[in-house]
Amino acid sequence: MQKITTCLWFDGQAEEAMNHYVSIFKNSKVLSVLRWPEGHANAGTVLMTTFELDGVPFQALNGGPQFKFNEAMSQSIDCKTQEEVDYFWEKLTEGGEPGVCSWLKDKFGVSWQVVPEQLPRLLLDPDRAKAGRVMSAMMQMTKIDIAKIEAAARG
Repeated sequence: MQKITTCLWFDGQAEEAMNHYVSIFKNSKVLSVLRWPEGHANAGTVLMTTFELDGVPFQALNGGPQFKFNEAMSQSIDCKTQEEVDYFWEKLTEGGEPGVCSWLKDKFGVSWQVVPEQLPRLLLDPDRAKAGRVMSAMMQMTKIDIAKIEAAARG
């Protein structure tokens, strides 16, 4: 059993968000949908869902309007290719908004980072001049372009 599970707080969109995310990520599935019981003011509506995205467990709670998502917490997606970066960027910005340096907000306001595996490797390169060129290139991007960060690394 996993000890830590991310719980996302929604204002009525928990089931919609779960279905949206499960449709985007491979190896994903709905685990459960908990509805308010009969006799409750919200009887029959979704209280909480549980699901997996590529094997990672999540919960989505319809907690109400009190709290909103912000960039202080994000989900980071590790990508191997530009095609994978492009896929997740397109799917998650649909109805949302692009940010800078690999960040975006989806249509529910959840922040994501779409990160090609080359980026952290190049930013951590022992050649600090190379890492600096990569950082400068990244700071001018929204969606990361692998070819451009690799060109920056080469100088």
